[in-house]
Amino acid sequence: MNPRPGNQLFDAYFTAQGMREIFCDRGRVQGMLDFEAALARAEAATGVIPQVVVAAIETACHAERYDFAALAQAIALAGNSAIPLVKALGKVIASGVPEAERYVHLGATSQDAMDTGLVLQLRAALDLIEQDLAQLANTLARQARAHAQTPLAGRTWLQHATPVTLGMKIAGWLGALNRHRERLRELKPRLLTLQFGGASGTLAALGDKALPVAVALAAELELTLPEQPWHTQRDRLVEFASVLGMIAGSLGKLGRDISLLMQTEAGEVFEPSAPGKGGSSTMPHKRNPVGAAVLIGAATRVPGLLATLFAAMPQEHERSLGLWHAEWETLPEICCLVSGALQQAQVIADGLEVDAERMRRNLDLTQGLVLAEAVSIVLAQRLGRDRAHHLLETCCQRAVAEQRHLRAVLGDEPQVSAELSPDELDRLLDPAHYLGQARAWVERALAEHHRINA
Repeated sequence: MNPRPGNQLFDAYFTAQGMREIFCDRGRVQGMLDFEAALARAEAATGVIPQVVVAAIETACHAERYDFAALAQAIALAGNSAIPLVKALGKVIASGVPEAERYVHLGATSQDAMDTGLVLQLRAALDLIEQDLAQLANTLARQARAHAQTPLAGRTWLQHATPVTLGMKIAGWLGALNRHRERLRELKPRLLTLQFGGASGTLAALGDKALPVAVALAAELELTLPEQPWHTQRDRLVEFASVLGMIAGSLGKLGRDISLLMQTEAGEVFEPSAPGKGGSSTMPHKRNPVGAAVLIGAATRVPGLLATLFAAMPQEHERSLGLWHAEWETLPEICCLVSGALQQAQVIADGLEVDAERMRRNLDLTQGLVLAEAVSIVLAQRLGRDRAHHLLETCCQRAVAEQRHLRAVLGDEPQVSAELSPDELDRLLDPAHYLGQARAWVERALAEHHRINA
């Protein structure tokens, strides 16, 4: 059996199937055909074309009726996908109702069909992304709540800092995703807008019927009607892509944290295991963070694609040469990469495996040094900041040199024991008693999550 041509080997890994279906060849063609069918209905409703021809045009506006291989060959000569598609559409209509063919694509231009078709695809893509973001956010909220008081080492510059909680870390991931959900809601009216301007953006071919047709067409497609056509004003698309870029970056942050926590030396949090997942071709013991790799990979690839869209913004006059073309595969690829990252992130978040005991042992790796700040803060109130800091610094150096626990060194230090009782030292060197506002941050993140879900 010969496989279908195309890059399918990595699709299941990097792209959600639903998103690939939106941006497959059929999806692109159907988007343009949906524009053409809606245009016919709008023009009939406003008296531009006869109502009797609409059915014939609509019947022909089904992607399965067209030869994609032939369209691909024609695109190589035509320079865009709408020109050969409209020709093919006309032939299909003429074969059934010849008099209807003259009314196809009336007053529109190729970019109207392509851009509006793209917007229809983006609407479906946006629905999918919003659903996936909401599902992932709900899962992260559940995990943040469950681990709100699970202590682990905070890490700054990749070194142990002071204790935090796993719930606080997860709440950080959650907060970023919820901000992106709000950004998508805010941009939706700007993104989901009709492109309809005709040859140079004036709709001159439709005379005084131009605006009524545009209003009717926007209503047919359930899109907003912009203040004017946007053939070479691409900010709407770039805004959407920019938010997708931020989503990819935030998911990459999640993936980076997970992969670091999965390192053998840490071993604190793991992706869920499954038969055949994360193995090695030669090392039977391996458990690789294969889901996190997708998140990091998307966060690495999307910025370059986004740069292409920014570079394509200064388009010439009323129709661009080459810069518009640079968008055609770039924005869909961004959508696909983000969808794949969201899919993998959901798997990770839903089945997160947590080793709280390992976290506790890792907190003790430095034998109390991660809590030196806690002791220093209390002593500063009694000895003064500089003196307390210098004293703790000296004790920490001694603990390292003598390979002793900081608690033992502090207990032997007369300047410390004169100010702090053994019980006070024990409490100060207990990570569970130095978590600051970690629980409050989780609660605030959860409250914000509930607000956005409402």
